[in-house]
Amino acid sequence: MNIRKIVTVVEEIHAEGGRPVTPAARVAIVAAVIENPWADQGFVEDLMPGIDANASDLGALLAPAVLEALGEPAEAYGKAAIVGLDGEIEHGSALIHTLKFGDHFRKAANATTLLPAVEKRGPAGIVFDIPLKHITDATIRSHHQSIEVRVADAPHPNEIVIGLAAATQGRPQQRLASLSTEQ
Repeated sequence: MNIRKIVTVVEEIHAEGGRPVTPAARVAIVAAVIENPWADQGFVEDLMPGIDANASDLGALLAPAVLEALGEPAEAYGKAAIVGLDGEIEHGSALIHTLKFGDHFRKAANATTLLPAVEKRGPAGIVFDIPLKHITDATIRSHHQSIEVRVADAPHPNEIVIGLAAATQGRPQQRLASLSTEQ
């Protein structure tokens, strides 16, 4: 795995809707900018060698880093893969939609749900949102949220940005009721 850079961002929300948020809501993002393992190979039918060579290492690198940046236990989490213009969206999906990647985050966060995800292709500096959901119950609506991310110089055409996000709580000032069985 060839990593060009790792970007860490922590957002702390102290007020929402004109009211204080106590305790402050924290969201952390850690994103690795890596060389696309299938770059310059044309169409690759079997993606497994690249998955086997990279996905677990990426998960093992990013999961503890995002939780350390968060500084508190995570209640919500999500992931993203943003592929440079010379790659396929499937390249990013291959790296993040495998238990080899996601199980590192689930184990580190004591989570049980699948990680919500976004995958897209775009130029350097593209803005993308990482969706977040509750770590043990994806139906808890208070934790359905997203965080906007931008890495100014990534992805290059032959790169992929792989990101994880974690939040200490649901949306600040959330007041929607839990889902009922009828909903």
